[in-house]
Amino acid sequence: MMEPAKVREEHRFLEKLVGTWSVTSNDMSPNEQWTEVVRSLHGIWFVAEGNGDVPGCGAGTTVLTLGYSASRGKYIGTWIGSMMDHMWIYEGEMSPDGKVLTLYTRGPDFEFSGAEQDYREQIAFIDDDNRTFTSSAKQADGSWKQFMQARYARKP
Repeated sequence: MMEPAKVREEHRFLEKLVGTWSVTSNDMSPNEQWTEVVRSLHGIWFVAEGNGDVPGCGAGTTVLTLGYSASRGKYIGTWIGSMMDHMWIYEGEMSPDGKVLTLYTRGPDFEFSGAEQDYREQIAFIDDDNRTFTSSAKQADGSWKQFMQARYARKP
């Protein structure tokens, strides 16, 4: 019989995501709007739904799920967006200071059609009401090259 999941210390970071957020990035024009609403499923899973204008694509919706797998000792999750047909599957860990969640995934290489590439996503809290989401692609030399950063401000 499966044992019920328990809220753990690892879930505290994810709990900080709950709320409504205004999202901006360098890729967005001033008239483009993006909002993300994050809710908790009993403190075990967290679901973030984003809606707004996607640069170069028009209206879009994204869904991010995050949780912690005690059996794997890792944070896990998924991401889907209406602008693509790939489901991103995440596994990662928390920084020692408890401020940055790093998630690793594999997906389509946006430069070479048909190829795949490793990616790293990082959710970093600046304070309780401000955070960033940074995406980087793994380079041939093993380094990470950042290609996107979104800034989130909690809405009152």
